[in-house]
Order: sequence, then structure tokens, then C-alpha cells
Amino acid sequence: MNTWAQIRYLSRSEGLSGRKIAARLKVSRHTVAKALAQDCPPTYSPRPPVDSAWTRIQPAVIGLLKQYPTMPCSVISERIGWEGSPSWLRENVAKLRVDYVPVDPVDRLVHRPGVQVQCDLWFPDVDIPTGDGLAARFPVLVMVACYARFITGLMIPSRQTMDILAGMWSIIRDDIGGIPNRFLWDNEAGIGQRGKLTDPAACWAGVLGATIVQTKPYDPETKGVVERANQFLETSFLPGREFDGPGDFNYQLHQWLTQHGNRRKVRAIKARPMELITSEREAMNPLPPIPPDVVDVWPIRINRDYHVRIKSNDYSVCPTMIGRIVNVHISIDRVWMTHQRMIVAEHQRSWAQATTITDPTHVLTASRLRTHYQTPQSPPVDDTISLSRDLSVYDTAFGVDLTNEPTMSTTELVVA
Repeated sequence: MNTWAQIRYLSRSEGLSGRKIAARLKVSRHTVAKALAQDCPPTYSPRPPVDSAWTRIQPAVIGLLKQYPTMPCSVISERIGWEGSPSWLRENVAKLRVDYVPVDPVDRLVHRPGVQVQCDLWFPDVDIPTGDGLAARFPVLVMVACYARFITGLMIPSRQTMDILAGMWSIIRDDIGGIPNRFLWDNEAGIGQRGKLTDPAACWAGVLGATIVQTKPYDPETKGVVERANQFLETSFLPGREFDGPGDFNYQLHQWLTQHGNRRKVRAIKARPMELITSEREAMNPLPPIPPDVVDVWPIRINRDYHVRIKSNDYSVCPTMIGRIVNVHISIDRVWMTHQRMIVAEHQRSWAQATTITDPTHVLTASRLRTHYQTPQSPPVDDTISLSRDLSVYDTAFGVDLTNEPTMSTTELVVA
């Protein structure tokens, strides 16, 4: 193509002869003559089609795709006995598969202020110290106000129901500042499954006057806003950071979101989340006067070792409660036990696994009670009590009348 254009240029613009053009471009004079005779660019003459290996196996592949549109290429290769290049087969099967796989289009959503907050759990690939030289990995609750694209996050101890609900209330109260109409979740077991919410999640939503909607399985596009936020945190916040514990992680995350994450300009909305969150809050419902209950409570009888196991950790209780039933209360950061509405033990919640948390005062109390139990105690004797009695009392008790009998002296029976 380039040679054809140069030949026509040298002939018409510079007026060179065919011989000089052939000498300058180092081509034959026949090529020059042919190029000057063609007013249109030269085209490749297609060869007649010939049977290929794909032509022979194509009917069998089409038959399999009609019955099983999503069958992997490795299985197709095995069924048809293909022994050639796997990549060549994948390329040709991909061209046919689009005619048989059903299409699942995704609509673009228009988010209105105050309507929806998308929620998800992000699992960062980083070990968080939990004390005593131990480290573990914890989920991070990520919530995004869809209209403003305002990102919030909080590391929580576990993905159990009450921890998730406590984290959601903490974010709503401290960061978002309002109640949207809808919280969108995937099929997280702590929130609900098979279209039915857990009882604590339903009660939590009822107190706030909102609803929790769970997406269909295998449909991540429905909550794509929070999924992109997770990826954003994974690639922009996490790299190169070190954390002293869960509290330090939450502090750094909050500072980064305030100073950088929510001040970036989002291309989809052509605005900064920090600028739109005010209008988002104004469109939301106000916080309820009575906060939702996010404390998990259950009764338990205290045994002789005066410790209660809570989520794999053992917490001490006052030994005076041995044998009694106490109510265990657990929040996102505190553990306490009550008996008849009185607190009998209180601890900071440990995020470690299989550890024992003991209050020193409980150990001292147990030692005092143990010493008292092991020391023999004689029953107390009151010397002020007289054990003497007049014998006439027995005559009266048995109905004996001794008025006509000779006078008899009475004696006292003294019992030592």
C-alpha cells in the first residue's frame, strides 16, 4: 500500500518516468506500471475457503452449547476428543457461545439523596495485633451513601449479627448522621439468608424506621457502589500501612477518609463526596430518640472456676456469684455481667482468641472464700441461754395433779 502511494506521488508531483521511479524505489518497472494503471488502492484477493479442523468439529461444539451453554472449554475439548491447541479452541468457542448463553443486562441506577446506603464486609489482608504477641484478621464494615458516594468504614470483632448491627449503628450515629430509607446488603449470614432477615436485624431496622434489602445471590452489580469502595480501600488506603491494633486501624481509616478518601472527585458524579454529604443528610430521616439495642444478652449459671466463656475467650466474674445465674452483656468494645440489675463484673472486650481475662480483685475474693471454706468452723454457743427447767412442767404436760399428794421437793434437771 505504501509503495503504491509513493509511485503515484513521484509520477504526478515530481513527473518522474517509470524507469526513474523503479530505480529510486528499487522495484521493477512492471510494478510501477501496474501501480500507475490502478486508480484505487490495491486489495488482497481472497483465497477460496478450505475445510479446516474447526469446520469439522464445529457441529459437535454447537450441539453441546445448545444443551449446556456454560460448559467450560476444557470439558468441550474432552467430549469432542480435541487434541489440538487449547487456546485456539477457546477462541473459537467464545465466538459461538454468545449465541447460546442468555444475556443478563445491567441497568444504570440513578441514586437520589437519602434513599440508599450500601453495606458490605471488607476483609483486608493484614494481621492486626490483639495483645500478648498475638495477631488476627478482622472484617471491616464498609457503608457508602449512594448519592454522595460518601465512604465510611469500621473494623469489627466478628461477622456475627450483633457485632454487625453495633458497627452499623456506630457508623450511622458518628459518620453518616441520618437514617436512609434502605440499607442494601448481600446474603451475609449475620443479616439474613433466603430472603428472611435475622430477628435482631429486623428489630434493629424497625427501631430506625428503615428497611434492610438483601440482593439476589451471584449478583454483585446490584451493590457495585460499595464493591468499588472496597477495591478503592484495598488499593489506596491499605498499602504500606502498619497498625498497632483494631483501634489504631479505625483511627487511621477515619483520618484517611476525612482527609483524602472523601475529598477526591468522583468521576461518575463529577463532585466530591464531602461536598454532597450535607444534602444527603438533609434528605435522610433523623436519628431516633431511643437508639436500637445492639447489646447481646443471655443468662448463664456461674460454675466453680468463676469464668464465663464469651466467643472463645474466658472472662472472670466475682466468685460470690458461684451457683447463681447472671446475665452476660456483650457490646462491640465491652463485656459485663449483671445479677438482679447490679453489675458483678466488667471487662474490656478482647479481640484475641482463646484467652483468659481475669480481674485481680476476683482472684483475691476467691482466695478469701477458699480459705474460709477450708478452715473448720465450730458452731457458736450462747452462754446466756439457761438449759434448766422445773419438773412440774412435765406434771402439767401429762395431766398429773399432785395437790392432794404429800409435798415433794422439786429438783432441776440441768443439762450440761
